[in-house]
Amino acid sequence: MRKTLLSGLFAFSMLVGMQQSFADPKQGGAAVITFNNDFTTLDPQVGYDLQNYVAIRGIFDRLMDYKPGTVELVPSLAEKYTISEDGKTYTFNLRKGVKFHNGRPLTSVDVKYSLERAVNPATQSPGSGYFSAIVGYDELSAGKATEFSGISTPSDDVVEIKLSRADATFLYSMSLHFASVVPKEEVEKAGADWGKQPVGSGAFKFVEWIPGQHVILERNKDYWLSGVPYLDRLTFEFGQDPTVSVLRLKKGEIDVAGDGVPPAQFAAVTTDPSTKDLVAMGDWLQTAFITMNVTQPPFDKVEVRQAVNMAINRDRIVRLINNRANPTLQVLPPAMPGYDPEYKGYGNDIERAKKLLADAGYPDGFDTELYAMNVDPHPRIAQAIQQDLAAIGIKAEIRSLAQGEVIGAGGSGKAPMIWSGGMGWLTDFPDPAGFYSAILGCAGTSEGGWNWAKYCNKEIDARAAKADSMTKPDQAAARIAEWQSIFQDVMKDAPWAPVYNEKHITFHSDRIGAEPSVFVDPFDTPLNYRYIYAKDVQ
Repeated sequence: MRKTLLSGLFAFSMLVGMQQSFADPKQGGAAVITFNNDFTTLDPQVGYDLQNYVAIRGIFDRLMDYKPGTVELVPSLAEKYTISEDGKTYTFNLRKGVKFHNGRPLTSVDVKYSLERAVNPATQSPGSGYFSAIVGYDELSAGKATEFSGISTPSDDVVEIKLSRADATFLYSMSLHFASVVPKEEVEKAGADWGKQPVGSGAFKFVEWIPGQHVILERNKDYWLSGVPYLDRLTFEFGQDPTVSVLRLKKGEIDVAGDGVPPAQFAAVTTDPSTKDLVAMGDWLQTAFITMNVTQPPFDKVEVRQAVNMAINRDRIVRLINNRANPTLQVLPPAMPGYDPEYKGYGNDIERAKKLLADAGYPDGFDTELYAMNVDPHPRIAQAIQQDLAAIGIKAEIRSLAQGEVIGAGGSGKAPMIWSGGMGWLTDFPDPAGFYSAILGCAGTSEGGWNWAKYCNKEIDARAAKADSMTKPDQAAARIAEWQSIFQDVMKDAPWAPVYNEKHITFHSDRIGAEPSVFVDPFDTPLNYRYIYAKDVQ
C-alpha cells in the first residue's frame, strides 16, 4: 500500500520552476518569513495549524520522522526500533548524545512524559486520540491516571510501548508533532507561558517572541543530525498582509510569503520572468471543507447538513482561487488510498436542497453564523458560500477572524459553521486513518479538539479501530476497502461539506535554495527549514 502511494505522489508532485540541482550549501545566513496573523502557540502538544506547525517542527523532534518531500518514514530521535510478533509491543532505542536546548540530555523518561502530556486532559491536546492504542489511554484521557501504564523506560535510552491492539498507524503517530519530546522541568517552570517560550531538541532554538511583531529562532549548534540546519537564523514576521508580502519578496526584503500568493497576484507572479521560477507548486494530501456542528440545532438534523452540501457551488469557489484546487465531494483527496473515483456524493442541486430543508422543518430556511479565516481569499470564499446558502433560504452571518480565533471557536463548539480554508485538513500521515481520528472521530470532539463538527458515531469509531488493527500485509487491500466504506458512511451523516483539494504553493526569494521536494512537501509541513540554505554564503 505504501509503495503504491509513494509512486503516486511522485507522479503528481510536479513543480513549477525550481529546476535547479541541489548545490553544495554552506552553513550561515538567515531567512525572513511573513504571516498576516501571529502564532497562537509553540506548544507542540497543542498547536495544530500549519502556521504554528512551521516553527514547531523546527524547535522539536520526535521518535520518527520523514525523509524531506517523501512519505518514507524513518527513525529520528529513535536510532532503531523493533516490533513484537503480535504487533502490540514497540521497543525504541534512542540516539545517544541528544540534548535539549537547555543542555540537558534527552532520555526515555522525557519520551514517556511527553506522550502522557499529549493525552492528559489538562493539556487539551487536539491530538490526544492519536495515542488511543497505547495501554492505559482510557484511564489517562479520562483523568483517572497520570501515567501511561503501557509505557516503560527500562533504561535511559530505551522506551517500550505496549498497545491494547495492533495498530497499522502507530509508527505514523510517533512522527506527529503531538509526539514531540519536551523537557518536563521547562514545561513546569514556564507554566501557562510554556507555549510562548518553548525548549526542544530540534534544529532551531527559540530566541524571542514579541507578540504581533515577530518570532526569532536560531541554529542549534549541538543538533544531533550532522550538517544541518544550514541557516543561522529564522525570523517570522507578523502583521503582513499577503499582498504586501508578495511585493516585499519581489523587492528582496523577505524570503518566504507564508500566506502564499493572493489570487489577484497569482497570474502575474507565475508568468513574470523575474518571479515565475521562484514559485513551487504541487498537490497536497489536503481537503478544505465546511463543518456543521451536529450538536447545535438546526445542524443536528441530517437533512439540513445534506442540504448544505447540495447548495455549495464548488466550481465557482475554485475559480475564485485561480483554479489552484480541484473540486471534491468526498473527505479523502485523490492520491490517498481509499479515495473512490466513482463516488457521486451530494452534487449542486438547489431544488433538492430546498426540499430537504422543508422536510427537516425549515421551509423558510434559518439564520446562522459562518466562521472563516480573515486572510485573502478566505473572506471572499466565505461570501461565495454565504450566497450559495442564501439560495436555499439559509442566512449566514460571516464571522471573519484571525486563524487562532476560528480554531478556538471550533474547538470549543461555539461555531455552528466553519469554512476551513487556510486551515483545511492536510493529513498528518499518508494513510486514510489520518483523515479520521482527530477530525471526524469521537476523540476529536473534546474541548480544544479539531473535530469542529462535534461528530461522534461510535459504530463508525469501532469500525475505524478494527480497520487499523489489520496490520498484516495480506490484509492491506481489505483494510483500505473498509476505510473507503467508512468515509462513504460518514458522508451519509454529512457532518462536512467537502469543497476542494488544494495545491501547495511556495513563493520564495532567489536568496534561498533547497531541493525542489523541500519547497513542495506532499503532506508533512509547508517548509522543512533544516534543509534550506542561503545562496550567498561563501
